[in-house]
Amino acid sequence: MSVSGRPIDVLLVEDDPGDELMTREAFEDNKIGNTLHVVRDGEEALDFLYRRGQHKDAPRPDLILLDLNLPKYDGRQVLEQVKSDDELTDIPVVVLTTSAAEEDILRSYKLHANAYVTKPVDLDQFIRAVRQIDEFFVQVVRLPGR
Repeated sequence: MSVSGRPIDVLLVEDDPGDELMTREAFEDNKIGNTLHVVRDGEEALDFLYRRGQHKDAPRPDLILLDLNLPKYDGRQVLEQVKSDDELTDIPVVVLTTSAAEEDILRSYKLHANAYVTKPVDLDQFIRAVRQIDEFFVQVVRLPGR
């Protein structure tokens, strides 16, 4: 929940069902009252953000958790689009990916990612990482429009 006490909308852009399940479990284990919306590729992420097609009634997310390696449009392309659009640029984007490659980290920050987190393989560490993301971006940081 945000400082205002209102649950926030989190958009998870993740094509791996196992990682989606671990993220859902982390939200449940942490008693995170935020709403988790899931899309499975870059094209669907942009449809959600621009409220197109089946996502025409989608809420504007308060936080985006973005995998880099996605079908259709990869996470780098989604990140670049979000951060270059005046209507979306203020949404914090946390890159949450398996890649620890220095070039991915540098490129993500050059594209204005707000944070870069390498996914831990261990479930407990993954849950801890999601909890820390939640605590920082939802409880510590003041999000736009709050």
